[in-house]
Amino acid sequence: MITRRTALAATLAAPGLALAQSQWPDRPVRVIVPWPPGGSTDVLARILADEMSRRLGQPFLIENRPGAGGNIGADAVAKATPDGYTMGPLTLGAWTINQFLFERMPFNADRELQPIMMHWTLPNVFAVSAQHNPAQTLQEFITWARAQRRGVSFGSPGVGTTAHLGGSWFSQRLNIDGQHVPFRGAAQILPALFSGDLNFEIGNLASYVPVIQEGRVRALAVTGAERWPTLPNIPTMAEAGVPDFVVESWCAMAFPAGVPAPILARANAVMRAIQEEPAMQDRFLRAGARAVTSTPEQVWERVRAERPRWQEMVRISGARME
Repeated sequence: MITRRTALAATLAAPGLALAQSQWPDRPVRVIVPWPPGGSTDVLARILADEMSRRLGQPFLIENRPGAGGNIGADAVAKATPDGYTMGPLTLGAWTINQFLFERMPFNADRELQPIMMHWTLPNVFAVSAQHNPAQTLQEFITWARAQRRGVSFGSPGVGTTAHLGGSWFSQRLNIDGQHVPFRGAAQILPALFSGDLNFEIGNLASYVPVIQEGRVRALAVTGAERWPTLPNIPTMAEAGVPDFVVESWCAMAFPAGVPAPILARANAVMRAIQEEPAMQDRFLRAGARAVTSTPEQVWERVRAERPRWQEMVRISGARME
């Protein structure tokens, strides 16, 4: 793994790489987003890309490549030339979940991806339609859901996403007949939730903050370990009576493996400077996420720590993709 010390050593030993670092970027950078426009990953990637463009004087161009639970976009990052001019915001599916979900993976995260830095973390939110569901609390929803003879439905932006696995885990733990309905993204899920066609959702908070504030969706709990700063009246799952139910989404920016160490170090330093600014942290919070920083190695540490838990959640869901 690259550390500041090894990056410095590589720079001193290779003048050509030092020159690459000082000049990067000298042309536009592709930012491949593995999810559709308008979702949380897309919105938060655009915030960072715009600021990197402003600071570095080159366009950071968003290219949406959705599909296959994020695999299509992640594979495009993994297979790109490792010259520092292709990167992507890859969510935990690409790093941890998908290898347990798919029969065949088009890329190997451990060998073909190089994390740059953690980008954001955010809890999911347990949400129901404010107009079509009577529950005012999570316990009221559980009672209501158990009484539905035909079961209840929940949506997700795809099989194997945190919304899917979280909904399956919740249903299994609370003895609820929960039926999963996959969609392409939050833009398609929300109308179904508004209309009552979906009974609940455990989706990424960033996609739901505006409709919660508008009152169109009722948030019954957040799945983080603590209450969310901009929604302080919404309890955690533990406070709402469902302990040990923490489902946190996260994203790490990545290059393809093999990118020159000085470029990796420079990209990490620029992203860190951006995301440590209080104004940027406030902007992320308003969008429903927490801006975070890390070293590349800290990304790998989180990946290794979380894989067993997500493997078990995939097993509970029974999901399998070809």
